[in-house]
Amino acid sequence: MIRSKTDAEVELHYKFYKSTPVNEKYLCVVVKVKGAEIFIITAYFTDTIKKGATIWKKQ
Repeated sequence: MIRSKTDAEVELHYKFYKSTPVNEKYLCVVVKVKGAEIFIITAYFTDTIKKGATIWKKQ
């Protein structure tokens, strides 16, 4: 999970998929956390993980 560089309330959640409609890609789900409310802004496939502060890393 990466915190957005442009908005401290936005988190980018990534999961790698070997097989997608467009080959190997990461699925990125963009989430806005505002207090107790959480909103999914968008989701998209991408080749790379964006830069930003790592909030949590799977072990």
